[in-house]
Amino acid sequence: MLVSGRRSVHRAPVWAALGVVYVVWGSTYVAVRFAIETLPPLITGGLRFLVAGVLMLTVVGFRRGRSALRLTPAQFATAAGSGLLLLLGGNGMVAIAVQKVPSGLAALLASCLPLWIVAIRLVLRDRSGAVTVAGLLLGFAGVGLIFLPGGGSGTDPAYAGLIVLASLSWAVGSLLVTKLPVPADPLVLTAVEMLAGAAAMLAVAGVRGEFTDFAPTAVTARSWLALAYLIVFGSLLAFTAYLWLLGRAPVSVVSTYAYVNPAVAVLLGSLLAGERLTAAALAGGLVILVAVATVVTTEGRRARRAGAAAQPAESLPPDRPARRRTDSVVSLGASRPWRRRPYLRPRPAG
Repeated sequence: MLVSGRRSVHRAPVWAALGVVYVVWGSTYVAVRFAIETLPPLITGGLRFLVAGVLMLTVVGFRRGRSALRLTPAQFATAAGSGLLLLLGGNGMVAIAVQKVPSGLAALLASCLPLWIVAIRLVLRDRSGAVTVAGLLLGFAGVGLIFLPGGGSGTDPAYAGLIVLASLSWAVGSLLVTKLPVPADPLVLTAVEMLAGAAAMLAVAGVRGEFTDFAPTAVTARSWLALAYLIVFGSLLAFTAYLWLLGRAPVSVVSTYAYVNPAVAVLLGSLLAGERLTAAALAGGLVILVAVATVVTTEGRRARRAGAAAQPAESLPPDRPARRRTDSVVSLGASRPWRRRPYLRPRPAG
């Protein structure tokens, strides 16, 4: 069994949920590629998050009552603003870029999210350890390796650059919800983010002229199925599994999704879409994943040490030493660890 603090959890449900997060979020990149074969990219994203957001709000309202949906203006503004950054600035740019970039390579470049978060914190003068800074530099060296001539399998550097910018937008959106008021329920936060992002995507799609030549009858069955997969599995099932994991498994285990998803994306891109990456691209991706693992692990240890030091000793008999919690277990209704550790903030994959 996996042990976290005073609680233990059975391995099978935890690994089943982890498998969902690993495979589903890793597969969203190739699913986006299949969807945009005959669907415009921003229309794809807009429809995906509009349907998912409405379904999520409906479920929350049905299960927890209308009072759970009441937000203050500040909470709504934060949720909507982060939705624009995460979805329009993040997923929207990735969907556009995947038209010219292999989905596996897109996942490797997008995995820089924790690196961007650390970089932004350094700019804001948040102190980070030497190992974290070394991981940051290593990760961006891996990105540079991919952008070397021949490193991106003939990929258009401008489109690959969009994915790097998308990762930066995800980082800013992730940090935003750690600093400003947000809805108490993470499902409500996510639903509002989805709806705000969907509205922005569809508006920008109109400006880009995506509706001009859009004919639903010309969309292939594979694209419709890929969109349905993104809605049901990518936006609803995997996110629910992720939240369940945060409440029942050590954060150190949950955070492994950050560097497993890109590996899954590369594998599925090769198996399902026949993508082939150059040796330089694979090497750069491996460097990025090592750097992300280093940053996530190091920051996780630092957060646990800080939490243990801040937690008061328990009331125990004099002959029994106080125990400190070695990891984080959170109640979904009470706490969101990504507010303390933004590198855990679940970005909408793909």
